[in-house]
Amino acid sequence: MHWAERIASRLISEHPQRQTYVCASGISPSGSVHIGNFREIVTTSFVAKALRRAGKEVRFIFSWDDFDRFRKVPAHIDPGFAQYIGLPYSQVPCPYGCHASYAEHFEKEFEQALQVFGIEPEFIYQSREYQSGRYHPHILHALRRREEIYDILMSFKTGDSSTEERSTFYPIHLYCRECGKDSTTIRGFDDQAETVAYRCACGHTDNVHISQADNIKLHWKIDWPMRWQEEQVVFEPGGRDHSSETGSYNVASVIAERIFGYRPPVYEPYEFISIKGSYAKMSSSSGNNYTPDDLLRIYAPENILFLFAKYQPDAAFHIGLDEDVLRNYSEYERYTAGAAAGTIIGDLADALQLSQLNPPAGSSVSFGQVSSLLPLVGFDRALLRSILGRNGEVVDELLLQQTADRAEYWIKNWMPHKLVTIQTSPNYAYYHTLSAEELRWLRSLCSLVRKGGLDEAEFMSAIYAICRHEDKKTMRSQQKRLFTIVYQLVLRADEGPRLSWLIQAAGTERMLNLLDL
Repeated sequence: MHWAERIASRLISEHPQRQTYVCASGISPSGSVHIGNFREIVTTSFVAKALRRAGKEVRFIFSWDDFDRFRKVPAHIDPGFAQYIGLPYSQVPCPYGCHASYAEHFEKEFEQALQVFGIEPEFIYQSREYQSGRYHPHILHALRRREEIYDILMSFKTGDSSTEERSTFYPIHLYCRECGKDSTTIRGFDDQAETVAYRCACGHTDNVHISQADNIKLHWKIDWPMRWQEEQVVFEPGGRDHSSETGSYNVASVIAERIFGYRPPVYEPYEFISIKGSYAKMSSSSGNNYTPDDLLRIYAPENILFLFAKYQPDAAFHIGLDEDVLRNYSEYERYTAGAAAGTIIGDLADALQLSQLNPPAGSSVSFGQVSSLLPLVGFDRALLRSILGRNGEVVDELLLQQTADRAEYWIKNWMPHKLVTIQTSPNYAYYHTLSAEELRWLRSLCSLVRKGGLDEAEFMSAIYAICRHEDKKTMRSQQKRLFTIVYQLVLRADEGPRLSWLIQAAGTERMLNLLDL
């Protein structure tokens, strides 16, 4: 059973009377949402799909925590934005001048990327929710139970509690009505009047009536369980940092039950994803990250979804944009073909099914074939299509264009050493290093090229026969050596596309000029 189905089965078992299963995820729009954050929403999405497949009604919500404070200026943002630290994200200006706020810029960026993946949750913007007054009863309730909340928080800490600290603890952040920042000190709570008095570092003092407040937010570990109860959440994943014994989830679970009278949702911890070659955690503020848009320039959305579906949530993995791209594409293509043939079953087949979007209109050529051939035809899409057609490849026009675009971007931006071209003059120096036997192989190959008239299967079979040997291991080694010789003479590289395709890209005459010396 796939992990998403396992979680869905547990939810159905634990909540058999539920009409609607609310699955939640969320994040602060502190910068461009990276692929590590993406694991949270895609995990929720897979569980929601599994529940719907089981015939259940699902409400899939995603909370933008844009009423959180702006804590740090990310690496790629104007350092002058330090002046806005302490404001809620929804009140910080857009760093690029194209949206109403800092929060909206990064929210819309991520929301547009999610559409490509077919992920369409119900977005909840917490700045609106808090400022609408929806949470006023919960804020008042938390203030009245603040000492009990303090005791719960302290039970998860190693430090000692104190009577004075307990009496002055308030489970809220309060943004100053004068400067807009959270550099405030709460001076008291009047239970009868239902007001909070505060003083800000800017010098402003005020009394705020809870029922009219648009500048109060609950602390994270109180806010999270409050929203579970408010939205009736039954499932939410969380990162490793929230999943320790004293982490946010365990703290929030106790607060949910004791303060808000709500059974905490089923929780699935997920591991962080790293960039290949880097041990640092992905971070929006440091710029050490890949965003979904970064990957979508190279991968089809189904390939990306499969990367997440095939791993258990608690399994760490890395993403590289080097040769791993070819391996990931090859694996996905192989498994997809196997699933269609009925040879791939079980969890892998389920992962593929969860990763599928709309069925493709036609078939697509492999990414590896396109990326090896495309530089040789000068990235000419028409010539690429012609060569594929002559070799019997029936390819959907749009899918081929998309694959070629991704391959070109990958090669030019990440793998420039694959910008190989067909040589304009013979490589005499390399030719003269070949042994007599290798020269005999080469002459036999040239005879096949001159003769022509063979289809691809016949042509490749004849090439393999050139190096025939009684010992299969020796034969395979010799066949590999022949291919290397051809690629070196024609491309000055150790590898390349199928020989039949290479001949078509170069042309028979040019190919013979480079091989028959």
